[in-house]
Amino acid sequence: MNLIIDIGNTRAKLAVFKEDRIVLQKKSKHKNILKKIKKLFSELSISNTIISSVHQKEEKLLQFLKENSNLIVLNHQTKVPFLNHYKTPTTLGVDRIALVSAAIKEYPNQNVLVIDAGTCVTYDFISNKKEYYGGIISPGIKMRYKAMHHFTKKLPDLKPTLYKGEGNSTENAMHLGVLKGIFYEIEGIISEFQAKNNNLTVVLTGGDKKILSNLLKSSIFANPNFILLGLNYILNYNLND
Repeated sequence: MNLIIDIGNTRAKLAVFKEDRIVLQKKSKHKNILKKIKKLFSELSISNTIISSVHQKEEKLLQFLKENSNLIVLNHQTKVPFLNHYKTPTTLGVDRIALVSAAIKEYPNQNVLVIDAGTCVTYDFISNKKEYYGGIISPGIKMRYKAMHHFTKKLPDLKPTLYKGEGNSTENAMHLGVLKGIFYEIEGIISEFQAKNNNLTVVLTGGDKKILSNLLKSSIFANPNFILLGLNYILNYNLND
């Protein structure tokens, strides 16, 4: 079995794969990761592990994984199933590497645009020839709310809300500003990529997937586990090399 560890900005996701199928999935606060992983190892026959982290990696965690499994720590030097044309590969986020890999695994020989709606919204394009040139990064939903509150004196600190009414109050106007702004951004970027690439497949993932999937067209494929699928693919790709 493979253990997949995705440590994001706000929390960590743990998933156990048997071949290409998720058999167990958990979420964890950063401070509880090692404890939960030790429990998984005591209960399951885990042989291989991959860790993707946007945080500084804890040495105790890495040491435990090295001692108990075949470990891959994902970085810009890890072997991946695509040709990377990114001009600054050392700065390419490991989450984006995983997303592009998932696109290749789930939609082989297709042009794919992956939209990851998290702290930031990232747009990553992979061609049907498995070539990756980069994409777009913009502020996420929560960041847009925080920016309006932080850089003004009177605008309130609101929580993201799926609001479709009129802008008849300051709060409602802010909700519409964030939601309509990100909606037209995504729709415009999709249209731009569609104009340049035939038969484009669009995948939506990330923490704000649920809010955005209610706004966007149904032709977009929503997949909450896309990063996990990509990490498992990278792990198997390296093990089978």
